[in-house]
Amino acid sequence: MATTDLEAAQPAHEATGSGAWRFVAQLLARADVELNGTRPWDMRIHDPQVAERALALGNLGLGEAYMDGQWDCEQLDEFFAHVLRGHLDDQIDPARLVFHALKARLMNRQTARRAWQVGQQHYDIGNAFYEAMLDKRMTYTCGYWSGGARTLDEAQEAKLDLLCRKLGLKPGMRLLDIGCGWGSLMKYATENYGVSCVGVTISKEQATLGAERCAGLPVEFRLQDYRLLDEQFDRIASVGMFEHVGSRNYRTYMEVAHRCLVDDGIFVLYTIGKNRRGTTPDPWVDKYIFPNGELPTIGEVADASGGLFVVEDLHNIGADYDRTLMAWHANFEAAWPRFEAELGHRFYRMWRYYLLSCAGAFRARDIQLWQFVLSKNGLLGGYRQSQEWSL
Repeated sequence: MATTDLEAAQPAHEATGSGAWRFVAQLLARADVELNGTRPWDMRIHDPQVAERALALGNLGLGEAYMDGQWDCEQLDEFFAHVLRGHLDDQIDPARLVFHALKARLMNRQTARRAWQVGQQHYDIGNAFYEAMLDKRMTYTCGYWSGGARTLDEAQEAKLDLLCRKLGLKPGMRLLDIGCGWGSLMKYATENYGVSCVGVTISKEQATLGAERCAGLPVEFRLQDYRLLDEQFDRIASVGMFEHVGSRNYRTYMEVAHRCLVDDGIFVLYTIGKNRRGTTPDPWVDKYIFPNGELPTIGEVADASGGLFVVEDLHNIGADYDRTLMAWHANFEAAWPRFEAELGHRFYRMWRYYLLSCAGAFRARDIQLWQFVLSKNGLLGGYRQSQEWSL
């Protein structure tokens, strides 16, 4: 990252003698992080307000302070890996976050009307930007590196093929992709497994470019909310969309999938997840990256699908997301000069914070990536175990 004027400023050593700074320093020391230290994961402080902002607003204050250039870290991903591995987030419960927590728990922030907000704010910032950051197929979910992939393109192709095999796709089948993105799974499935596909998305940019990329293939993009689906398919996949559903809508989502799947069909649900119930969405991520998002727990998925689906298989590839995010970050840094004039330096720091903090979270195993294989009545003869998928 280029050196800023703030990095050349006085590192606020004087401020670190305050009560807030002493508390922060003691807290970070438990995770082997130092203030103004020399190691790649240590914080470099440029403004004494950082401690107060972080203590008052948690990650929202810390992230906004980073966006404002008030602190830096040579390896932001390692900073977050240390902090989350040390469970420092459990030791701060700022009173000012109570409103956010109550809002997340009491309000349905993922209504049909509000569901379009994430498409407009996150996915519609421009297809050229995502083309530069992602793999050649524009797959905006975790790659599968465990099978020996060496590049991002190879990891994403391995993931798409893994999903197709888990779905048991055969020529002539009809596949529904709930939250289809730019259509990478549908395009791969039609070209390699001879199926036809319908995909739904709430992003106009994704639907437009996806249709162009899938021209001539039996692929249909629909710009609509998932709750409006009411027709049957042989197979259903939902890759990286369940994080936008919200706990108050999990059961509705499962009911939609149930009514749209044939009796002997297979549904693969692919979602980032959290380890504990009762935690609220990260306020910085909610404000700047994925508005109204919410990560489920395994128990919440089980509760929502109970009586509707049998869980045939559960596969956690969360450790692979670290490497995927670092690959996206490398592409983002390389392409940034093309977008700097349009998006600006604060966006650069925001996006860097997003990619690297998420990489650190997956590295610390604070969040996971699950692939659920679900059937309506249990598959006769059973289902292949996930350990076999890497063979």
